[in-house]
Formats: sequence, structure tokens, C-alpha cells
Amino acid sequence: MFVGREKEISKLNALYESGNFEFAVFYGRRRVGKTTLIKEFIRDKESFYYMAVEGTKSENLSGLSAAVLSPDSNVSFSTFEELLCYIDRICDEKRRILVIDEYPYLAAAYPAISSLLQSHIDQTWQHSKLFLILCGSSMSFMEYQVLGYKSPLYGRRTAQFKLQPFTFFEAKQMLSSYTIEEQAVLYGITGGIPEYLGRIQSSQDLDSNIKNLFFDENGRLFEEPSNLLKQELKEPASYHSIISAIASGHSRMNEIATKTGLETGGCSNQLTSLISLGIVRKTTPITEKENSRKTLYSLCDNMFLFWYRFVRPNISAISRGAGAAVYEYIVKPQLNDFMGKIFEEICVQYIFMPDVYPTLPFYVGNVGKWWGTNPVTKSQEELDIVGITDDKILLGECKWRNAPVDVSVLHKLLERGTLFWQEQKYYYIFSKKGFTEEAYAYGRAHNIKLVSFEEMHGKMYIE
Repeated sequence: MFVGREKEISKLNALYESGNFEFAVFYGRRRVGKTTLIKEFIRDKESFYYMAVEGTKSENLSGLSAAVLSPDSNVSFSTFEELLCYIDRICDEKRRILVIDEYPYLAAAYPAISSLLQSHIDQTWQHSKLFLILCGSSMSFMEYQVLGYKSPLYGRRTAQFKLQPFTFFEAKQMLSSYTIEEQAVLYGITGGIPEYLGRIQSSQDLDSNIKNLFFDENGRLFEEPSNLLKQELKEPASYHSIISAIASGHSRMNEIATKTGLETGGCSNQLTSLISLGIVRKTTPITEKENSRKTLYSLCDNMFLFWYRFVRPNISAISRGAGAAVYEYIVKPQLNDFMGKIFEEICVQYIFMPDVYPTLPFYVGNVGKWWGTNPVTKSQEELDIVGITDDKILLGECKWRNAPVDVSVLHKLLERGTLFWQEQKYYYIFSKKGFTEEAYAYGRAHNIKLVSFEEMHGKMYIE
């Protein structure tokens, strides 16, 4: 069953209906659903689809030839130039789609292919009915070697799609047999990656799914982050240490370097690589500049966060068959704490939903977190959600607790509001278990918007 990606499918269909030459570039981390989306788009259209392999130039030429001619054809092109000239001849006849998936493998086998494609785009295809799609999981390659200004293909693309993991509101369509809280947990541990969500067995309960996926040495996700790093990095050992340090709460550069035993310079370079892979993010308080001394590093891939926090430290026990006990006695008691960060992300996703965003008190641009020192109490303060536009500010707190939020949380939020100079302040509190009657009354009296998870859950992310 194909779920989500309505916006992307709509855009692709509009490009297809143009009848003009189109060149779309797809990229994003592995397992995010690029190939599934492309195959859904071309399902009822005349197309040539080829997935490149880590092999020789000859092997890829043979494979692409079979895709363009037919799998059963005994004919093969002797060169890529000959193959592309054949496409020159047929792309004027009617609309056809040419998909080269895992394009970085083809480019590695035959580095001249990008220049060859550029030549045919400029000389023939730009005036044809061809719809060209290049797709790759190596984000650095696609960004620099396909989309970058030094690439022969620079400026030729007519659309680009950087596929992101599903939001919670997209992912929950695949989790309808679970309670809303269980849906959030399953979304969190899979990071919203469609391929991982598809591995969840609706016939099994939440705990069984988590144990089978992560805490069984034969589980689909038992070694997944390690395998992904091996595919992306030549020497992943120190990267494992950096990610583990961040997952365990070490978020500043000096803390990460100390924890891993790495020099700060080397640690900085490796963090940059992890940022480019979409595993780590570099954040500063929303009121600070990007190079602020308050910079923190966190994991933006929540499956990695779960794995490095709970699986990697217990690999030996899991491999010896104690995975179920590790989950029951170590992991399960900490799930609520793990879900705090996930719930913050869900709340931000909610704010930007198409039918919620227009109802905000002002059109929020960037949304981030804030942390800093209270000049009066000298204590450290933190806010989960902050959005600023000129003299307006939105301040939000997200509470993933097993009890309704009481009025003390509202008092604290108003106190933190005094730390900001903006005259127009708007307050939001999001709660897993709703609010006490006293909190609702106080919220109405002080214009604080209270949003329960049940209310949020009723939304569907459709554009």
C-alpha cells in the first residue's frame, strides 16, 4: 500500500502533464522511500527504469541497455553514447520517462556519464518529450556532483526532491491498529522512515514489535545504523563513538571530544560529515547567531538516537539472547524520557500543518528552541518551541507525561516569557495527557493555548 507523498506525486504529475522536457533529481537518506515514490509515479506511464549497481562500466551499460530495450532483448548497446543516441531518436515520438536510480553507482563506474547526459540535454532532449529522473542515496554526491554548480548537469534540472522521513501525521496512516500514544512511540523509534514503518506487524503489540525489530540479533533494525554507516563512510569506528556520545547526552563540542578521546579538529570534521548525512544537527538558541558559543549537537535521526541510546550499549546481552530482558528492564522504563524529544518534533510538525498554520496568531517563519541564563535567578532556562517575527513571539512547551498538565506549568511558561523583549507574546502548551480543569481555566484567563495530543491526533497531513 502506497502511503503519503501526496505533494510530491502531485508535483510530478504536473511536470509530466507539461509535455516538455523535464529533469527531476531525487535524493535523501537510504530507506526514506525514493524508489517507492518513483515507481508509484511511473506505474501507469511508459517508462524505462534502471537501478545502477556497484559494478563496472560494462555491467551498468548492459543493465541500462536491457532496461531501455527490454529485459528479454539479446541486443545491447556497445557504448553509452550509442544508448543515449537511441533515446534521442525515440524521445520525440511520445512522452517517455527515463529513470536512473542509484545514479552515484553509475557515475562511479563511468565518471564521464554526467558530461554525456549534459551534452544530450543541451543538444536534443531539452526540445523533446523526455522526462529524465536521476535518483541517489548519497546526499553529498547528489548535492555536489549533480546539483552543484561545478557539475556538468548544473542548471539543467527542472525540479528537485529531497525526500524527508514521514512526519508523525503521515506515518500514523500506517499505524492505525495502535493507540495514539503507541503510534507516537513507533513513529519515534523508526524515525518516520517508511521502510522501517513497513516492518511493523499490526498483528503484534507495541512491545513485541520493538523487541523483534531491535532486541533480537536477527531483527531488521538490530544492526541497521552500523550497516548504514559502513555504506556511507570508509572508517566508521570513530563516527560510532561520536554518535554514542551525543545519544548519551554530550551535546557540546568539547564534551563530545572529551568523551570520544578525539582531537577537537578531527571531531569537528567528523561532525560535519554526520550533518551532511542527515544524522546529526547543529543547533543554537533561536535568538543567537549560527556560530554562537551556545551551539549544541543532537541526533536528528530518531532511529539512530534510539539505537545508540538503547541497543548499542547492550549489544552483547542481546546477542546472547537477553534482548527481551534488556527491553523490559532497561529500555521500557526510559521510553517516556526518550519520547520527550520526539513529542517536541511532533508539536512543531503540528504547528506547520496546512489547516493549523493559518490559525496561528501570526505567520511564524523559523521555529526553534531556546536556552539561556535567567538574569534574575541565575538559573538555566529552556523553551521547547520558540518562533519570532519582528515584535511578536510564540513560546511553547511540550509535555509527554502520564498525568494531565497542571497550572504550575502555565505559571512557569509565563515567567519565562518575561525573558524576551517582544511586546506581543503568545503562549502554547502541548500535552500528552491533556490538562487539569484548573489549568484550562487559567489558560482561558491568560490567553494560553492548550493543545492535547488527542486534539493533535485528529489532524491528517494532506496538502
